[in-house]
Amino acid sequence: MATVRELTGRLLVERPRPRLIASRPYAHWLAVGAVCLGAFLGQLTASVTALVFPALESAFDAGFAAVAWVSLAYLLVLVALLAPVGRLSDLIGRKTVYLGGFAVFALASLGAGAAGSLGVLVACRAVQAVGGAMMQANSVALVARGVPERAMRTALGVQAAAQALGLALGPTLGGLLVQHASWRWAFWVNVPVGLVGLVAGWFLLPRTHPDRCSRRPPRPEGKFDLAGLLLLAGATTSALLGLSAASGLPLPAWAVAVLLLLAAALALALTRQERRADRPLIPPGLVNTPGIRTGLLIALVGYLLLFCPLVLGPVVLAGAGVPVAAAGLVITALPAAFAVAATVGGALLPTRWTDGARCRLGALLAALGLAGAAALPAAPVAMAVPLAAAGYGLGLLLPANNAQVMRAIPPASSAVGGGLVNMVRSLGTALGTALPVLGLHLAGPAAGGRAVFALLVLVALAAALAAGRVRTPARGPADRPALPRQSARARQG
Repeated sequence: MATVRELTGRLLVERPRPRLIASRPYAHWLAVGAVCLGAFLGQLTASVTALVFPALESAFDAGFAAVAWVSLAYLLVLVALLAPVGRLSDLIGRKTVYLGGFAVFALASLGAGAAGSLGVLVACRAVQAVGGAMMQANSVALVARGVPERAMRTALGVQAAAQALGLALGPTLGGLLVQHASWRWAFWVNVPVGLVGLVAGWFLLPRTHPDRCSRRPPRPEGKFDLAGLLLLAGATTSALLGLSAASGLPLPAWAVAVLLLLAAALALALTRQERRADRPLIPPGLVNTPGIRTGLLIALVGYLLLFCPLVLGPVVLAGAGVPVAAAGLVITALPAAFAVAATVGGALLPTRWTDGARCRLGALLAALGLAGAAALPAAPVAMAVPLAAAGYGLGLLLPANNAQVMRAIPPASSAVGGGLVNMVRSLGTALGTALPVLGLHLAGPAAGGRAVFALLVLVALAAALAAGRVRTPARGPADRPALPRQSARARQG
């Protein structure tokens, strides 16, 4: 009878793709398609959840600040795990970890839909985030290192479009499910997508450790940065708890101040810890590279600009008397335009334009659209047009910025670098969830909504000023992945 160690070893050995698939000239696009299923699933659950907040308030008799933790708990766990999961993936294989993410995500979605209390729902969302981290920490690296250099920007644009499709479908689907079925289906809808992604990844993704044929589980090298992980989790949790308390969570004023001060102290301690750790969770040499640092900041800002309207829009429209299903259709304009720009928008620009120029144009279009959302009345058509303009701008900004960052990251650090990109995305998403709650709590749906949109305009303009500063080093043959130079048997993976 097989021992636990033997069973673990079998699970950790990556299986190659069938030779019929691996030998096709378009095999790398099939792998990109498998990664896109994970990208779609992660963003689908994010945008669906934003539409069920009012239903959860009613179902669990809770305030908006408490219900927001259905999203914030997911994002906190995601932020804490993306970098360590990236390190783990370098050791045992990105395909192995990626496929495990689908399984965990689907099982946790079943539990979330069956939750009988808000606490259980938040706990299931935290487990769901473990699966999300296993997928997201590997998605960018699987794409960036699995396609030819000339196709990287296109492949990352396709991945961004899959994310945008999940975002675009989410508000409409969430509105319909809440209005005609139940909020529980907003979580159960993830299960079939997760199962399809698991099967597709098994057959379409290549092995990321093709030379590893042993069934013995690999042993990690070096000491894991547990202190860095705990400090990162503590800093982000304290910051978001402080924002939530200021947004209506029942905590005294002194507790808000303590939480924010604690977040600052833990962030400072994290910086010092990463400088002296043997294997830092967030490598300072990587993050402190000027171009990479700027690109990561733009990624954070871009996802704040993308998610803030998804949370803010339904509340503002509901305050104006727009039904939830109609509000979902209106909010869909933003991610739908994002998908169009991410896939074909770049091709409509002059070919001589650099990624930096595309980033600047995208940020300026996003600022223009958000300014329209701040100035125009909260009516369906009046809100949909500027949101579409903002989404189109973000669809130009984010793929070009992500391509710049991934080109600047050394191939040996691709999984960790991809984890960092996804970590700042999640931080931007968390801020995009917390900021509307704070604005609506302080000023109400109408005035608070306009104030938050006006603030987003300033953030988008700041991103336009910073865009284009990522410097991508020239990469020679030695910098490319080792896989194409391996044996024919290895290439079949």
